[in-house]
Amino acid sequence: MSIFVLENPDLYLGFRSGHTIPRSLFGSNIHFCFFCVVLGLLLASNTTVSSMIKQFLAKIPRKSSKSNTTDPDGGSSSSSITNDVSSNNGFLNTYNAISSRLNTVKKMSSSIFPASIMPGGEMIDPHVPFKDVQNSDKIRLLISKLNLCSRLYDFNDQSQDSTEKDVKRQTLSEIVDFFSSDSPKLTEPAMFSICKMCGNNLFRDFPPKNSVFSQRGETEDEEPSFDPAWSHLQLVYEILARFLTQSSLDPKIAKQYIDHSFILRLLDLFDTEDPRERDCLKAILHRVYGKFMVHRPFIRMVVSNIIYRFVFETEKHNGIAELLEIFGSVISGFALPLKKEHKMFLLRALVPLHKPKSVGVYHHQLTYCVVQFIEKEPKLSSDVIKGLLKFWPVTSSQKQLMFLSELEELLEMIHTDEFEKIMVPLFRRINCCLRSSHFQVAERAHFLWNNEHILHLIMCNRQVIMPLVFSSLEQNSQKHWSRTVMNLAQNMMKMLDDVDHELVVSCQGLVEEGKSTLTVAAERRRLTWEQLENVSIMEESATCVVSC
Repeated sequence: MSIFVLENPDLYLGFRSGHTIPRSLFGSNIHFCFFCVVLGLLLASNTTVSSMIKQFLAKIPRKSSKSNTTDPDGGSSSSSITNDVSSNNGFLNTYNAISSRLNTVKKMSSSIFPASIMPGGEMIDPHVPFKDVQNSDKIRLLISKLNLCSRLYDFNDQSQDSTEKDVKRQTLSEIVDFFSSDSPKLTEPAMFSICKMCGNNLFRDFPPKNSVFSQRGETEDEEPSFDPAWSHLQLVYEILARFLTQSSLDPKIAKQYIDHSFILRLLDLFDTEDPRERDCLKAILHRVYGKFMVHRPFIRMVVSNIIYRFVFETEKHNGIAELLEIFGSVISGFALPLKKEHKMFLLRALVPLHKPKSVGVYHHQLTYCVVQFIEKEPKLSSDVIKGLLKFWPVTSSQKQLMFLSELEELLEMIHTDEFEKIMVPLFRRINCCLRSSHFQVAERAHFLWNNEHILHLIMCNRQVIMPLVFSSLEQNSQKHWSRTVMNLAQNMMKMLDDVDHELVVSCQGLVEEGKSTLTVAAERRRLTWEQLENVSIMEESATCVVSC
């Protein structure tokens, strides 16, 4: 039963409890009618609101049964106010008319706001199977199940809330089967509930990293860490993936829920230590990037910031390889000519990734991304090689092998004009690799001459390149502890002699001249040290004579 009646709407709003609200508080008639409609709707739909209004009315003074009301002319009128509603049929008719209008408004509101999400609306039991409800109620049941799965449990203690965990896991499986068997057209409340449930379960903070990098560039703790809640997380990722692949999903509507905040938290999850979760994230991000074109610049910006923080601040991140694997396919889709933003991503993000000690974890994916850029625009090869030379490892032989392999792939695509820009600093570095005491590094550097394109570039510029590396080749061909390296050097010397004997003779003369110069410098240095020693002896003798 309603707790208010319209006794005299021209003067006040009367309640069954005896309280009144003056008509003058509402201003215009429109405000007064709107208040009545809203109040009636709230009272009809929710008993909690009714109790709250009763508490509010308790603070309003009751009207007196014999109170006098001053009319606008200054007179006194007591007949305009009454407490007996049953004696006033006109007022009851007014109330009935208002109630019928409230029912109409309530029906209209239920069509706009589904009952499953409206306050006080009829909810479907989330434990009911999808097959037991009509097709028109499946979306409401889906929302109920999603709300149930939004609850979180502590998986560090497997014995705690074991029944609730099993119910949640079973409900998640039902949702996955629902998306697999049917292709429902999701409403906006359903989209909101899916994103909310996924966010509640997936978005979390990870413990700080305490791992220390070893000399090989990988973490000492080789075994990955697995999340104890993976039995639930896997199903949540499956739901999110099937949601993103729905053919009826409209990106223009879904972008309100898959927004920048959602994507930012999603990218933060790539730092998880669980490799299974990173694989799921890789598939999810790839679908988000392909589905929502409006979010692509933001995703590229956030990934760039993750790389910057990893290279220049922490050097600790678990998902660099997965992010690069995604961007390998993204780069292949860049349109030509490349935008300035894309070139800056190559030079400022990808090239500095060669610096960290853990480059071996993601070097394969990094090389693929760089090669994709060079295939798009070969003119960038000289800038990339300059960056490689800048971050070239000196003491790590494993990193030197990786750099030499990547360098060979880049030189296979470089043009002659770009090669001439970097050939001098490049072969100075290769010369250091040729004379390396590590036989794998020296062997890998000699293998560059086995590549036909690289050999063609070297022969076209042999007048500049051969004097830079001839001394190392000659030394390796005569005395190197590795028989394999010695044979490779001898074969290269023979090939060079067959191609350009005069150049070989000239280089040998330069080598002999260099040796003689070194011999003269060594002799001069020896004489200088002898003079210094003689001066020191003479000063000591003079000191002894004075003291005597």
